[in-house]
Amino acid sequence: MISYTGLETVAGLETLYEAYRRRQALSLLGLIPREAIRPLYREAGRWASGCGIRDWADPMAILTAYCMDLLPLPTFEVWLSDLRRNPGEHLREREAAPPGASPSQPVKTDVRRVVHQNRSWVAGLHVFRDQDTWRGFVAFQSEEGPTLLRTADIFREDRAEAIRRRFDELDPSTLQAFLRSVLP
Repeated sequence: MISYTGLETVAGLETLYEAYRRRQALSLLGLIPREAIRPLYREAGRWASGCGIRDWADPMAILTAYCMDLLPLPTFEVWLSDLRRNPGEHLREREAAPPGASPSQPVKTDVRRVVHQNRSWVAGLHVFRDQDTWRGFVAFQSEEGPTLLRTADIFREDRAEAIRRRFDELDPSTLQAFLRSVLP
């Protein structure tokens, strides 16, 4: 069975989900008029105290957590199902967000089949943001078992969509060459 997530572990997917929730909360804060932030922050403080949160070292974290609680965000399972059905939309949402200080978690955005020595593989394009640059690699998963092999970061573009286009342009022999380069 081919896994959608490929290199993404459950913990990695949960990290992606929390980053999604945080981006949505920060987007909400960006819509609120400046004069409404202080009252919202006071309400967040009452909410945090009611939840037993005592660490006030990072006021923005409390405000963000409160907004995440206010928003009708999907559950992890609903979000993951949507990620599987619409990876491109999730990628566009991540692309629109400001870059983080450290590279983001890789996400599989595209798959293609590859046959090498009568064995069928799935080549999955994984992209991630590294500050202002998008990078990508190809991970190969055998259809006959759990074998998973990945290339180095072979794509680098300003936009994730440009990496997807370049992956689509790879001909089958190029994908086979990348597969051969990672086989033991």
